Parts: sequence; C-alpha cells; structure tokens
Amino acid sequence: MGASVTRAIRNFNLENRAEREISKMKPSPAPRHPSTKSLLREQMNSHPYIKQEIDRKDDKLLSLLKDVYVDSKDPVQAKDAGTRTGPKEYRLPKGNHFDMNIENIPKGKISIVEALTLLNNHKLYPETWTAEKIAKEYHLEQKDVNSLLKYFVTFEVKIFPPDKKAIQSK
Repeated sequence: MGASVTRAIRNFNLENRAEREISKMKPSPAPRHPSTKSLLREQMNSHPYIKQEIDRKDDKLLSLLKDVYVDSKDPVQAKDAGTRTGPKEYRLPKGNHFDMNIENIPKGKISIVEALTLLNNHKLYPETWTAEKIAKEYHLEQKDVNSLLKYFVTFEVKIFPPDKKAIQSK
C-alpha cells in the first residue's frame, strides 16, 4: 500500500519535470588552470573542427534516442526463503512476573526476569538447579545453558556492618 502511494507521488508529472530539467542551462565547466589555458587555445586554433564537433548535435543518435521506449514493471515480491513459515512453538513465562505484558515466549528463548531467576537459583542451590534441569525446565539447549551459567553471574549485594573504629586521617 505504501509503495504504491510513494510510486504515484514519485511518477507524478514525470515527463514535464524531465523536460524542464533537460531544457535548463547546463553548468559551466570548472575554470582551467592558467598554465593549460594557453595550450588549449593553441590546440583549438590549430584544429578548429574540434570545437565544431563538440557543439554539433548528431541527428542519427538523436533519432535513435527518440526510438527508445522504456516500459518497466515492479517485480513480483517473492516470499523470503530464509524466514520460517511453519508454526512457532511458544511457552508461558515461568514465575510470577505476569504483570510485565509478556504473553508468550518462543521456545529456546528466555526473558530477562527468567534469566536472572535461573542464575540466582543455580547460585543458591547448584545441586538442585543443574544445567540439565534448567535446560529442560525452560526449553533451552544444553550448550546455551552451560554458556549462560559459565559466563553470566548475578550481582551480590553485601552490607558490611559499620566499624566501631574509624580510620584516623593524618
């Protein structure tokens, strides 16, 4: 829908705009370096037909150009072969974080809250929450869970009791 509107706007009054652009004055060439001006002048004086050839319009080429007609059509959009069209499997989120507007999670993926929960559970109870159990519980691959447990840790907040003895400043 959007492409057809864009195309219609882009092609609006196309022939008149092209004719107007073609009939505009052509930009003048960049100024020549002073050392080459004399050489160019000598060449033009010794070969005056070059200037005529440059300015002459070739009728044969113009007639061939008028015979050219371009008719293009938009290509048919084919479905991408890379995207899966099969049904995706979803699962409900684990735990009590249903208030976060997470309706379903694709299998093989976890939410941030679930990741923090499983990392914390593994840290507190490593015998109970093994990598195999986490992979089965959250529908993850074993290698992904092993990498997650190896490379990610949760923050641990430690509150130290205030010391009775303050450090004396010197």
